[in-house]
Amino acid sequence: MGEAAWLAERFEAERPHLRSVAYRMLGSLSEADDAVQETWLRLSRAAPDDVANLAAWLTTVVARVCLNTLRSRQRRREEPLDVRVPDPLVAPAGPDDPEHCAVLADSVGLALLVVLDTLTPAERLAFVLHDMFGLPFDEIGPLVDRSPAAARQLASRARRRVRGQAPNPDPDLARQREVVDAFLAAARDGDLAGLVAVLHPDVVLRSDGGASRTRHTTVITGAREVAAQASTFGRFSPFARPAMINGGAGVVVTAGRQPLSIMAFTITGGLIAEIDVIADRDRLSRLDLTAFTT
Repeated sequence: MGEAAWLAERFEAERPHLRSVAYRMLGSLSEADDAVQETWLRLSRAAPDDVANLAAWLTTVVARVCLNTLRSRQRRREEPLDVRVPDPLVAPAGPDDPEHCAVLADSVGLALLVVLDTLTPAERLAFVLHDMFGLPFDEIGPLVDRSPAAARQLASRARRRVRGQAPNPDPDLARQREVVDAFLAAARDGDLAGLVAVLHPDVVLRSDGGASRTRHTTVITGAREVAAQASTFGRFSPFARPAMINGGAGVVVTAGRQPLSIMAFTITGGLIAEIDVIADRDRLSRLDLTAFTT
């Protein structure tokens, strides 16, 4: 096997890991794929002597690419506090499916990705690489032009933000599904009290309805406020198909073979703490939802 073929084979073996790093860094599937592709291009141009430890080298490169993307995104963002529903990972598998359980174990919830999006690029890189992938700070520091001690502080600040803002999902997926089913049944019946009963008092609903709106994402907080909003789309409940979204219970709403929306639920303490909805047709068209539309 030639050197080029060997590198390509090794890269393909590392691709899932690199995509996982990039997705957690960026919260965007298309940007994650672009980052992985850019990493391959840089590998193909690298001299063999530059790559002593290929796996570590690739992780470092994809992290640098993602860091540049985050910084560029930060510069062009018109509203620094704008909220965006991250791209979801959607699967139809049931809770007893081994593949389903494997995805669940390797997943990161949308609620956590939303909080990660509020961090500075350097904080996000330090937190993701250290807390999620176990890289030491002496390797993280040079990526953000900091000392290892300063990189440790970046991750510590990010960790405090995550602990304070990202709810910890209940681990029992079957119980999550029961709560979601109760929510959908109450929405279908217009049962405001039933909706409030399964919602956390401080529940947050984020809904991306597309570019036709003044702001892409609408954010509603509070159980009664979210319940009132939920009752308006209760008529779509009969068309909601169970899904696993970023490792948690969710639904894909379809009409015929046309996906209408995706709803991801973050459930903690037996109550729905966050709901993330994507109804933007352009975003839906870029997701692989064939399992729900055939």
